[in-house]
Amino acid sequence: MSDTPDRRLLLVHAHPDDESIGTGATMARYAAEGAGVTLVTCTGGERGEILVPELAHLAHDQEDKLAEHRRGELAEAMRALGVTDHRFLGGFGRYSDSGMEWHPDGHAIAGDDRPVNAFWDADLTEAATLLVEVIREVRPQVLVAYDDFGNYGHPDHIQAHRVATYAADLAAVPSYRRDLGESWEITKIYWVAMSESRWRRSLRAIRDAGDTTTFQGMDPDGPLPMATPDADLAAEIDATAYADQKVAALQAHRTQIEVDGPFFALSNHVGNEVLGVESYRIARGTPAPGPNGLEDDLFAGL
Repeated sequence: MSDTPDRRLLLVHAHPDDESIGTGATMARYAAEGAGVTLVTCTGGERGEILVPELAHLAHDQEDKLAEHRRGELAEAMRALGVTDHRFLGGFGRYSDSGMEWHPDGHAIAGDDRPVNAFWDADLTEAATLLVEVIREVRPQVLVAYDDFGNYGHPDHIQAHRVATYAADLAAVPSYRRDLGESWEITKIYWVAMSESRWRRSLRAIRDAGDTTTFQGMDPDGPLPMATPDADLAAEIDATAYADQKVAALQAHRTQIEVDGPFFALSNHVGNEVLGVESYRIARGTPAPGPNGLEDDLFAGL
């Protein structure tokens, strides 16, 4: 009898910590339920901002050892989420964090000072083929990736979207790279999203609780460019039971995320709602919505 799980989920993220921020609760839930959960991280996060002063020497313009450190943080985060299958695209160090700059309009763009192996500059077919090999090995029914804008414009997120989308197509072609295994067609593809109504409601509760520093500059009644209109959502995964695991995963990424602020200490469960309920848009497949019009399971209908 095969020990391959009946349900198999593949997630493609750009940097260590992206997985915990956007999909950590979902990953913890499906891992706990016995589904196969595979994470592919495209870079080592070499150019991330270091929030721990005593580790500033690891930066790319100093000792350039941040990726190796973040590799350990990611391993710790995966233990917290209960995920045992994690890979770096093409192996650790194949592609580097491209870095980013902020456009005057408020979204991220690619910077001019990029390393030679920057993921943004990767050959699309080459990078996608590396992912094809994973897809044909894991044979996931569901793929989670970013939208075409990478959710906020980060070049590595956009590239991760392109690589995941192209790889899903190539993996399904029987005659493409037969040496990489039997073809496999992914039934459902989702894009990570952030519910606008839930985000506004949570921000308002955070402000009402007296917290003016968390998500500073975001107005619950103002523009929220990273949020997704609720009409565009297809699935909402309630994994509040795993919010504590998500917090533990976030805490593992200590060079990148501050988790000791007032937001995480709220006693009215606002933190759990923000962290434990994760939303998705559907990019491929037939949705199977529940009574509220949204899927509550990424494998619904399969």
